[in-house]
Amino acid sequence: MSARLDPAPGDWKRVAPRYVWVDLVGTIVGWVVITVAVSLPWWVSHQAWMLVFPAAAFVILVLLAAFTPRRVRSIGYRLRDDDLLFRRGLMFQRFVAVPYGRMQLVDINRGPLDRALGLAGLRLVTAAAASNVTVPGLPMADAEELRDRLVELAETRRAGL
Repeated sequence: MSARLDPAPGDWKRVAPRYVWVDLVGTIVGWVVITVAVSLPWWVSHQAWMLVFPAAAFVILVLLAAFTPRRVRSIGYRLRDDDLLFRRGLMFQRFVAVPYGRMQLVDINRGPLDRALGLAGLRLVTAAAASNVTVPGLPMADAEELRDRLVELAETRRAGL
C-alpha cells in the first residue's frame, strides 16, 4: 500500500501466505452452498430461465476466488505506542485501532484447516462491540507471542472505568 493512501504509514505485519488456502476454502464452501440453494427452484420447476441464478452465483464464486490472494495480502496489523492498528479490505478498507488499556480478552482461535496449516486467529475483545478485532492467519508461534505481548501491554496500560 502506498504511503499517500495509507492513513497510518509504517511497517505493517502481514498474515501468513498459507492463509490464502483457509480463506479460499471458506469462500468456495460458502458459495457452493449458495449455488446449490439458488439451484433448487430449477430442480423443482425445470424452467430453463431459472438457471440464471446458479450461473450468477458461480460467476460470483469465481470472481471472489480470483480476488482472494489480493484480499488476504491486504490484511495487516501494527503495534503502535498506545494501540494495535488492524487493517483489511481492498475496495472497502477498514482500519481499527484497539487501545491496549481497553483490551479485555485476547483469545487464540484455530479451526480444522488452520490447525492443518499451522495457523491461528487472534481475537481481541473490548467493551465496545464495534472495536472487536480478529487477526486471522498468524503462524501459531507468532499468535502466542503476540497474545502474550498484548496481555502484557494491556496490564500495564489498563484504563479505569
